[in-house]
Amino acid sequence: MAPIEYSSTLEVVFNPKMEVGEGPIWDDATSTLLFVESFNGAVHRYDPMTGKLLVHYLNQPVGIAIPRKRGGLVVSARDGLLSVQENDPDADLLVPLEFEKRGNRMNDAKCDSLGRLWSGTFSTTFEPKAGSLYCIDPNYSVTKAAEGVYISNGIAWSPDETKMYYADTAKRGVDVFDYDIHTGGISNRRRFVNIDRADGLPDGMATDAQGYLWVALYCGGVVRRYSPEGEWVGTVTLPVAGVTSCGFGGKDLQDLYITTANHLPAHTGLIPEPGAGALFRCRPGIAGMPVYPFGG
Repeated sequence: MAPIEYSSTLEVVFNPKMEVGEGPIWDDATSTLLFVESFNGAVHRYDPMTGKLLVHYLNQPVGIAIPRKRGGLVVSARDGLLSVQENDPDADLLVPLEFEKRGNRMNDAKCDSLGRLWSGTFSTTFEPKAGSLYCIDPNYSVTKAAEGVYISNGIAWSPDETKMYYADTAKRGVDVFDYDIHTGGISNRRRFVNIDRADGLPDGMATDAQGYLWVALYCGGVVRRYSPEGEWVGTVTLPVAGVTSCGFGGKDLQDLYITTANHLPAHTGLIPEPGAGALFRCRPGIAGMPVYPFGG
C-alpha cells in the first residue's frame, strides 16, 4: 500500500527565514513551543494561543532547547550543556562536553521519562567519526555510549521506552537500540531503516502514541512516518527541501511542528525556496508522545 500523504493541513506558522531551524519541543508546562536557530544561537518560544514569539540569543551555536524540571531550560551548545533563564542574558555551563575538541559541538538531544538527557556531538569541520553519543544523568554525570559518530542527530524512544532510535546523519539511516529505562543502558544496536541518497538525510525525529517514528529528511523536503517494523507508511511533503526536524505539540499533542532551513549544502545544487527557514505545522490526525524535561 502506498504511504499516506499527511500534508493537506500543512501551513506556515511564520517565516523568520532561519538559516538552520531545529528542535521543535513542546513545553507542556507553558503550552508553548520551543525551537532554535542553530547557527546564530537563537532560542525561540512560540505561544500558539496568542501568536507571541519570544527570542533569546546565546553567544554560540546551539542544537536544541529543552525544559528543565527545576525551571528554565537546558540548551545543547558549542561548549556543552548550558543552563538558560530566558530573562537572563547570561548562560551557565552545566556540563562541558568535548571541550578539548574545539571543532566539535553538541547537536540534537532528548530526555527519557526519568530525566536523563541523551545527546551527541559532531565535527563542525566534518572530520570523519569525530563525534560521540552521550547520556547525561540528572546528577550531571556523563556516560559516553558510542564513539565514531559522524553527525549526531535525532533521538526518540518507543512509547514503552524499550527502544531508542538514533540517527547519525552521514550513515544514511536510522538505528535502533534496546533501551533499559531503569539503568539508561543501550544495547543491541541495529539498523531500523535505510534512507536512499536521493531521498534526503535523516535529521530530527519524533514518535507518536501508536509507536510510529516520524523522521525529517534534510534536503529531501519531507517528513516520513515509519511503522515499528520499519515500513514507510506516511509522508508530510513540504514546499521546501531543507526539512530539519519535527515534534508534536498542542494541548492534544496532535499538531506536528516542522522546522526548516534556509541553508542548503552547496554540493547539492539545491536553491532555497521562498518558504525555506519557516516553521510549519500540520495535523495528521495522530497524537504524539510527550517530551520530558531534563531532571537536573
